Amino acid sequence: MGRIATVGSLALLLLTTACGGGEDDGAAAAKSTPANVSATVAGVVAPAKVEVIAGLTGCKVRIRTEADELREGVCRTKKGDYLITTFPQEKFKLTWLDAAAVYGGKYLVGTRWVVSAKPEVLDRLRPQLGGKIQQLRGVGPTPAPSAS
Repeated sequence: MGRIATVGSLALLLLTTACGGGEDDGAAAAKSTPANVSATVAGVVAPAKVEVIAGLTGCKVRIRTEADELREGVCRTKKGDYLITTFPQEKFKLTWLDAAAVYGGKYLVGTRWVVSAKPEVLDRLRPQLGGKIQQLRGVGPTPAPSAS
């Protein structure tokens, strides 16, 4: 019971610091958030806002898309560049993944959010965010085996 209360308190702390305004960078959230925030806590706050996910990864996010069905933010960090997409409902995420399947690739997928990046960046972000790395197949011809 004590662990549940602790995790709940950390989740509440993350939500209140992420919803606060004023500072341009994630410094205020980083100061208020314990340094060892785990994927378990990230799972508690998910589905989250783009800004919350960005804060968990140490990113100063730049919002690129604001729409009824999704929000997207771009992150450029030492870990690499990545795109965070959040959805107001799970059905929008599933539709987005279905459309992205045309392109193939790997994505880090959580509850009502997706992170798009190179596979090595996804591997580095997963311990902080949780979620699952999902391989999308893509369409079109597959490369022929080389003759060498």
